[in-house]
Amino acid sequence: MIKVNGFGANSKEDQLHALEFQRREVGPSDVKIDILYCGVCHSDIHMARSEWGPAIYPIVPGHEIIGRVTEVGNAVTKFKVGDLAGVGVFVDSCRKCKSCTSGLEQYCDEGMTPTYNGYYRDGMTPTFGGYSSTYIIDEGYTLHLPFTKNLEGVAPLLCAGITTYSPLKYAGVSKGHKVAVLGLGGLGHMAVKFAASFGAEVTMLSTSPSKEADAKRLGAHHFVLTTDKNQLKGLKMQFDFILNTVAAVHDMNQYLDLLKVDGKMLVVGIPPEDNRFNAASIISKRRSIVGSMIGGIKETQEMLDYCAANDIYSDVEVIPMDYINTAYERVIKSDVKYRFVIDMKTLKA
Repeated sequence: MIKVNGFGANSKEDQLHALEFQRREVGPSDVKIDILYCGVCHSDIHMARSEWGPAIYPIVPGHEIIGRVTEVGNAVTKFKVGDLAGVGVFVDSCRKCKSCTSGLEQYCDEGMTPTYNGYYRDGMTPTFGGYSSTYIIDEGYTLHLPFTKNLEGVAPLLCAGITTYSPLKYAGVSKGHKVAVLGLGGLGHMAVKFAASFGAEVTMLSTSPSKEADAKRLGAHHFVLTTDKNQLKGLKMQFDFILNTVAAVHDMNQYLDLLKVDGKMLVVGIPPEDNRFNAASIISKRRSIVGSMIGGIKETQEMLDYCAANDIYSDVEVIPMDYINTAYERVIKSDVKYRFVIDMKTLKA
């Protein structure tokens, strides 16, 4: 086993702190990655605090991992020492179900193996995440990084990026479509960038008037304050798609009414309580509500290649490792534009 330094928690009440744990030795198909940057996702907070069910403690969060390959197994063909590599939300799957063989490993029938707060396929060995010095992962679940700059801005692409890219691509968003993005945060700011880059006419729907300038800087063509009922009334049946990133309880009906006939609401946010909607809102105009969760390895690589070719990055604030507990509180207050990323050079041995 390999000794690894990291930051994690021992209980849901615990602050994150320095700890030591072990990873497996490099196997024949594994790559060893020394971590350079790791993004901070709101789900890290939910899991560290057991807000999405009991966590596996000790827990080391982090699933937006950027690093450099320092060792490869003797059967590895896709990576070599010195390559930049990324690790996203999952690190394995059953590899044999229809989802896995179709490149949709995130929907694995047996459940994907999460990058942290889960177990490897043996059902006994816990996974630990990227708030750490090193990650070891099978090459088949490792991502190539075709970037030469702004690596800190690449890290959140591995979660926030693919979470918004995947539903937009699935829906076929392109030039001529009218797309609304609901909520301007870590997910929403990437949704605006992608939808605009695909050629759509993009409208930001937000409760915060202070976000208008930023929304337009990111690529939105229009901004609508959703607390203004008159503004919403003027948007009835205007959009082909609404990408809903909101993770708080909200009235879906007022937004469903903004969709055209056959319009689709693409849902990627997970509120703490189930949202309700009026069936008549979807039946009357043949609208649909579509859920989406990250992307498979092939699509995530496609997204990374697209971002590199089109100069798309996440807007980030780089922090030292020992700032993480303060960063968590700021994430809860939505006090970040738009993702925190940890510089892992600051992780003390």
